[in-house]
Amino acid sequence: MKLHEFKPSPGSSTRKRRIARGIGSGMGKTATRGTKGQKARRQIHPNFEGGQTPIQRRLPVKKGFRNINHKEFAIVNLDDLEKLFKAGDEVTPENLIKTGIIPGVKDGVKVLGFGSLTKKLTVKAHKFSKSAQAAIAGKGGEAITL
Repeated sequence: MKLHEFKPSPGSSTRKRRIARGIGSGMGKTATRGTKGQKARRQIHPNFEGGQTPIQRRLPVKKGFRNINHKEFAIVNLDDLEKLFKAGDEVTPENLIKTGIIPGVKDGVKVLGFGSLTKKLTVKAHKFSKSAQAAIAGKGGEAITL
């Protein structure tokens, strides 16, 4: 057996260190705090940075938060459909990208009821506003949710 091979017995546990309980404990007098200085004399908040402006005051304040599940839709209005499609056409996200109404699909395409519709169209999109759905159905068209 060598000194570097000593280990505690299996299942044993060490006693809790009782700090500042007299000279005989080996941790009396300065109570393991060293000597002198602010840290030896009183408890300091763990975030205290020695008088430097603290990190929470150095960082810019950002108001509110953004939901991580937020979906951003490419928006299409009825007047866009009126201008660029003929009566009886099928409007799909691919057709909308080809015509240049939307740059990309993002999280989906949403049709809003801004403007008026005078043609019968079959519109396929991910979402519709109630007014857009009513306007499409009012002209005999179909609003199909993808």
